[in-house]
Amino acid sequence: MADTLLVDRAQEKPAEALPARGQSMQQVEARFGAPQERLQPRGGQKQQWPTINRWVYPAFTVYFEKQRVIDVVANQAGPQEVGPKPPIR
Repeated sequence: MADTLLVDRAQEKPAEALPARGQSMQQVEARFGAPQERLQPRGGQKQQWPTINRWVYPAFTVYFEKQRVIDVVANQAGPQEVGPKPPIR
């Protein structure tokens, strides 16, 4: 039995189905609705370490720095799919 890779599924999905880098938190929430979960912010202990906010949606997790999207990561669809580990809580 072969593994299903998250990379394969992520490459099949059109880019417009995900938030774009640079969008604001308000733009993401207006387009995709309220997130399933807002994880605790990380970082910010020093001025040069910005606070990173993370919003979890069913299909992806959005990472924000200073209210702007810096990255979007596809979530693992099921236990058979090989993909990123769950976020640190």
